[in-house]
Amino acid sequence: MITALAEFVHELRAVGIPVSMVEAIDAAKAIEHTDLASRENLRATLGATLVKSPRHYGAFDRAFDVYFGLAPIGELGSEDGGGPGAGDGTAEGGGRGGGGSGDLLDAFVEALVSGDSGRVRSLIALAVDRHAAMQPGRPVGGRYYAYRVLRRIDTDELLARLLAALSSGSPSGEIDDRIDHERAEALVQQVRDRLEQEITGRLISDRGRSQVAGNRRLPLVEDIDLMHATRVEIEEVEAAIKPLARKLATRLGQRRRHGAKGRLDVRRTIRRSLGHGGVLLDPRFRPPRKSKPEIVILCDVSGSMATFARFTMQLTYAIAAELSKVRVFAFIDGLDEVTEFFGPDTDFADGLIRMSREADIVRRDGHSDYGSSFTEMCEKYSDAVTSRSTVIITGDARNNYRDVGLEAFAQIVDRARSTFWLNPEPRRFWDTGDSVMSQYGSICDTVDQVRSLRQLEAFVERAALRVGARPRIVN
Repeated sequence: MITALAEFVHELRAVGIPVSMVEAIDAAKAIEHTDLASRENLRATLGATLVKSPRHYGAFDRAFDVYFGLAPIGELGSEDGGGPGAGDGTAEGGGRGGGGSGDLLDAFVEALVSGDSGRVRSLIALAVDRHAAMQPGRPVGGRYYAYRVLRRIDTDELLARLLAALSSGSPSGEIDDRIDHERAEALVQQVRDRLEQEITGRLISDRGRSQVAGNRRLPLVEDIDLMHATRVEIEEVEAAIKPLARKLATRLGQRRRHGAKGRLDVRRTIRRSLGHGGVLLDPRFRPPRKSKPEIVILCDVSGSMATFARFTMQLTYAIAAELSKVRVFAFIDGLDEVTEFFGPDTDFADGLIRMSREADIVRRDGHSDYGSSFTEMCEKYSDAVTSRSTVIITGDARNNYRDVGLEAFAQIVDRARSTFWLNPEPRRFWDTGDSVMSQYGSICDTVDQVRSLRQLEAFVERAALRVGARPRIVN
């Protein structure tokens, strides 16, 4: 068990879940007081000792199912009624279930309604034997095998037969029908879950736990690629942004409260030294000036950049309590201020819709024009950037072979306190094709590749330290 736990901890760290040595030792000690016959008790014990963030439970569960999941029914011997079809008439070529998919569905309905979990597992093993066509050594993922089985079982037909079996033809009211439907859906999901367990177990037997775990890894929310996130992943990232922003805002506040001392106060220092014979034992400093920085965001919202711009604006507004002013400008081949569309309490989906309808950001062909946008920023919104402003530009710097407008951009940089550029495009693609990233990056304070929430968090923390400094650094 200790070996399995050590391998499991190693897998969690590989996924990105932080697990310290002390936490691993705590988990080992907690297992001594856990009923190992109950997988859910073990799951709860390891989750309580190894996982510190609710966002990480999805990846934890995925890894747990590989390292501590049920063994495939074919390896259980006499457990749960023997091997596939043992004692229940489901073996191929004889008894119930030996015919086509219809007989197998009838057997599933009977086992599910009666709550016979052992028989359900035997039927699932039989279905995998019949329809998955698994072959040792084939580099095929479990999803493919599950798809082949579910296509032949036909879960829609299984759901219909379960509803018929649960209702038993007796008249019932709307509430009873809803209860039956929810129970039938839960039973179908049980088949899906047990099918995944069976296939995963067989893959582990063939390839080993570490390889299967590596193929089945679920990326953490903070590591999801914002440029290619699914709808569900986008919702997870949005849910994670607010607590992340609160943490970052707290750190910004702590740095201002506990930051470096102010400049040396010569007069007070000399006066204090008179009591020590003129020895400067107790230097005195002037209180540092604490000012809240102003944030100006310039977002390229053309095409795929719109998704990334949405997250940067949302994060900035979530930490607005620590900032004295935030102004947001969106551009494609025209630039317009969109601050009013993205307030702290604004629904961002509605804000994006309003921006697309009301903001004057498309003037010609709807392709990015950084040069004209920077020129318009200097001419029309010259008051937006001051010596207290931190300017953040989000975009891939692909200018469609148009005028770069480097002189106008240099004016923005000279006026600002600090200028940061966030590029969600992979670094290896910078300065290829119509990308002019190096021309803009050469006069920015920093240029960062930011494609995930983790990288965005790292940028904000670095930016908090660099605000006010003027080095020319390209990371």
